[in-house]
Amino acid sequence: MWKWKSGNGPLSLREREGVPFFVFKNLEETNLVRHGFSTRQGGVSEGDLASLNLSFTRGDEPERVRENFRRIGAAIGFDCSSLVLSDQTHTTNVRCVTEADRGKGFVREQDYKDVDGLITDVPGLTLATFYADCVPLFFVDPVHRAIGLSHSGWKGTVHRMGEVTLCRMREVFGTEPGDVIAAIGPSICQDCYEVSEDVASQFQQEFSEDADERLLYQKENGKYQLNLWRANEKVLLAAGIRKEHLAVTNLCTCCNPQLLFSHRASGGKRGNLGAFLQLL
Repeated sequence: MWKWKSGNGPLSLREREGVPFFVFKNLEETNLVRHGFSTRQGGVSEGDLASLNLSFTRGDEPERVRENFRRIGAAIGFDCSSLVLSDQTHTTNVRCVTEADRGKGFVREQDYKDVDGLITDVPGLTLATFYADCVPLFFVDPVHRAIGLSHSGWKGTVHRMGEVTLCRMREVFGTEPGDVIAAIGPSICQDCYEVSEDVASQFQQEFSEDADERLLYQKENGKYQLNLWRANEKVLLAAGIRKEHLAVTNLCTCCNPQLLFSHRASGGKRGNLGAFLQLL
């Protein structure tokens, strides 16, 4: 049974060929993209990685991971040969993906490192980024027919990964943030995300005018509860995304550890979820 933080959220759960995944209504309504966010169900991996693990670097058998990719691809509707995978290291580096990148990270070797964000205006390429509590950020520019997909953990968020991605899209495609349809994907909620003072102080400094208890509050044990959803919402609105164009998740990875991979809930014994975005 799914545990939601609130009702009537922006996500819809779909299932095809026994593989469930989430879509955002506002992204779907553009009729410009194919997209999805995976769950941990419907795959072939075992143990702590059961069952739809999408990581090659957490001790899984590579062929199982490949089968999991094939299954989520069949469910969402993309061919794995179209994938371009990130190489996430909690940076704000954004790579512009071209036809020359098709298949990199899955059927071809990656020739790039330290990439947490991907953008493209090439139809048919499937951008892919990976999660187990961090925040997925989806961007669709319907005017210039361009897309972006970025991974934003606490480091990416405090360094405004969403704004960096939009700036890169403007630089390359001429994207205006006010035109962009965006979504903040399933990730850890404030109730579950305890951080230390050194992390909290960076958010207090970066979001000084907005650092109220809805963003960050201190507990009796001296630790803080951090709201990455609200922080990313603040970043995107400040960057020029219109509020009516932004969907914010109401689904927490850590609240649903049997259904979604969560680093915090599992103590690090977990696989990876995937976010996928393809321009039609």
